[in-house]
Amino acid sequence: MGLNLNDKKAVVAEVSAQVANAQTIVVAEYRGIEVTDLTVLRKKARESGVYLRVLKNTLVRRAVAGTEFAGLADQMVGPLIYSVSADPVAAAKVLADFAKTNDKLVLKAGSYAGKVLDKAGVQALASVPSREELLSKLLYVMQAPVAGFVRGLAALATQREEAAA
Repeated sequence: MGLNLNDKKAVVAEVSAQVANAQTIVVAEYRGIEVTDLTVLRKKARESGVYLRVLKNTLVRRAVAGTEFAGLADQMVGPLIYSVSADPVAAAKVLADFAKTNDKLVLKAGSYAGKVLDKAGVQALASVPSREELLSKLLYVMQAPVAGFVRGLAALATQREEAAA
């Protein structure tokens, strides 16, 4: 049973709200995937803070019209699942990781920073470390000199104690 006009307006409004806060949108063809596999994918998306939904292409085209994601409208053909995230990498990472284990999910396209990405571009975006990973690596790099200095001071103090004894 199809959606009535009010339901369609509500879906467009919901997707528009998600798109307004998004940095990345990734679309994938989900033809032939079993419901249990889709449930697992949705769970992973929720854990990553990704808005993941199967939507009518015409409604999404209306939602992205006039935004930086408008160029993606040409790729919206066929049965698609939409992944939208405020994190630049999360949407691509969730779908790309799932596509590695399930060959029926086919990455189709994506959009990031106003540029439309093909399948290879989406996979490249998914391979970029997440914000949290980058911050932890930066913190490690910033801590290393301080930790080395502290170890050096501790070794010097131990050496002086041994010399005094």
